[in-house]
Amino acid sequence: MAHHLTPVVFIGQQGLTRSVISKTEEGLLSHELIKVRFTDYKDEKSSLADALATATDSMLVDIIGHIAILYRPHPDMEHRKINI
Repeated sequence: MAHHLTPVVFIGQQGLTRSVISKTEEGLLSHELIKVRFTDYKDEKSSLADALATATDSMLVDIIGHIAILYRPHPDMEHRKINI
């Protein structure tokens, strides 16, 4: 399901910041399933992706290359796009 998606969050020089967490929250609320690209901190992507998932109360679906896929269902059942 995430194959066709483009990354909406980028983790760069500053690492995991409040801004990155906020942008991730926005993306999850809008799309439920998002991609996060690591432009820096590539050696730490696993731990950073776990930390980002914890901070946003989402699930880390997978890490493929330098991209993490996160999922969080919309809190309102009527606005959910993905039903598992």
